[in-house]
Amino acid sequence: AEKRPEWQFVLVGPVVKIDPADLPQRDNIHYLGGKTYDELPRYLSGWDVAIMPFAMNESTRFISPTKTPEYLAGGCPVVSTPIKDVVRTYGDTEIVYIADGPDAFIASVDKALVDGQDRDRLLKTADEILGDMSWDHTWALMKEKMQCAM
Repeated sequence: AEKRPEWQFVLVGPVVKIDPADLPQRDNIHYLGGKTYDELPRYLSGWDVAIMPFAMNESTRFISPTKTPEYLAGGCPVVSTPIKDVVRTYGDTEIVYIADGPDAFIASVDKALVDGQDRDRLLKTADEILGDMSWDHTWALMKEKMQCAM
């Protein structure tokens, strides 16, 4: 936020495991708090890039953020710190950018802003990725494995 004062950082969601007074305060950072699921698409529709700046620590080491597919389904490119499950699942997708450190995060957001302008490619790639994550696809894989085991 300090290095990109022209950007607006809108953070939606509860603050957990940290004192809100410890959060960075700048004119271009906006903490909106928790919102209902019904409200989220309105916020997401106004974003150019969705960011997941998770701290890298024991609490985040093995999380599997459900935000990633939600952001992709909403048509937003995603920039994330290198959370293991995000890297494994989305690291080679060209619409989820993995960044380790502040300078890499800024560079990844810059790239996502440019790449995200090709909306058709973004949505097509997101549909391909998310199609493999549907419950129907998951069930088909499970059924196949069960039939092979019988």
